[in-house]
Amino acid sequence: MTQARHCPAVLIAAPASGQGKTTVTAALARLHRNQGRKVRVFKCGPDFLDPMILERASGAPVYQLDLWMVGAEESRRLLWEAAGEADLILIEGVMGLFDGTPSSADLARHFGVPVLGVIDGTAMAQTFGALALGLARYQPDLPFAGVLANRVGTQRHAQLLEGSLTEGLRWYGALSRETGIELPSRHLGLVQASELNDLDLRLDAAAAALAETCEVALPPAVTFAAPTPVPCEPLLAGVRIAVARDEAFAFTYGASLDLLRAMGAELSFFSPVHDAQLPPCHSLYLPGGYPELHHQLLAANTSMLAAIRAHHGADKPLLAECGGMLYLLDALTDVDGQRAELLGLLPGAAVMQKRLAALALQAVELPEGTLRGHTYHHSLTTTELAPIARGTSPNGGRGAEAVYRIGRLTASYVHFYFPSNPAAIAALFCPKGASHI
Repeated sequence: MTQARHCPAVLIAAPASGQGKTTVTAALARLHRNQGRKVRVFKCGPDFLDPMILERASGAPVYQLDLWMVGAEESRRLLWEAAGEADLILIEGVMGLFDGTPSSADLARHFGVPVLGVIDGTAMAQTFGALALGLARYQPDLPFAGVLANRVGTQRHAQLLEGSLTEGLRWYGALSRETGIELPSRHLGLVQASELNDLDLRLDAAAAALAETCEVALPPAVTFAAPTPVPCEPLLAGVRIAVARDEAFAFTYGASLDLLRAMGAELSFFSPVHDAQLPPCHSLYLPGGYPELHHQLLAANTSMLAAIRAHHGADKPLLAECGGMLYLLDALTDVDGQRAELLGLLPGAAVMQKRLAALALQAVELPEGTLRGHTYHHSLTTTELAPIARGTSPNGGRGAEAVYRIGRLTASYVHFYFPSNPAAIAALFCPKGASHI
């Protein structure tokens, strides 16, 4: 019988978004990594940008954990596997600690992982202690490790915050707002790790700053029960899938790509911005990203546009998500009113908005089966094409996203989490006559 595994672990959470959870998680990961420990980091809920930063900080792949999108059993498997190789597991929460259903607190309680509360100490003194106590005691059955102050002004300020703690709450240290470690952001969240030339300097500075304010010690070990083994069938054996990956298209779940490989697919990465042609492939995957920041370059790469049109014209599978779907449209207009003509495979156009247009978990019932994922975008799309399905949100979030289909082309704002239904994903990518590949 497979045995349970034990590993020190904490879940980094905050009273709200914008408190600096990613910076703190990255600083902790780099601090322990620099001390020679193997650190595995996970991200609560749907997110593509935070994991890019956390992978650089820890030097290891970062996967999602979520009781709904990923599922409790798959989350258990990921944690159990990490516990077999890591000296420390860090989980970055999503939104505020108790926000959403399921929340970061729900996940922490489900797996018995203690919470490390991160509180932005800007313009605050003893009230810090009240917020910390509220996080720790609001749900009495929630395991709680302690608190860490972010964006602290001076050493005296940090001392005031630490002195405000009551009922034995543990102080995990502080990060200064003066150390040049804040991570820049844009409309979908953080800037991509590949765009930050000084990222490693920022991470090392954050780790060093944190080490100066706290005793660097591992949290208590958590027991992770063994998962139920789930065999992966070779449903995509011999199928070559071209995956867009560059500065315009980079929003992919590591677990989704792992699943494609586990089902036997061969993945070839290419750049719609820079490459002239598609790699030899049976199927094409256009994930989300920032096409609106590069739409003029995408429009100018006419040989790539022709190659993707030829792929679709040959009735080969094509899955496009969010930014990938925008690339398929007749045109895309950015927030400055600059319009670019794009692939024209999906009739319609999109216009970028300055405000968020949709944010929600999504379950979509396709002819191939039900897939789970999420939607998060700042664009509005108009098309006369009738959708084949619409998503539903488990918690009443905005957005009932449409899924469009033309031949073997499937497109939607929804970012699908492939392990939520491997058979459905295999059907989407499997070419005609796949049994003869």
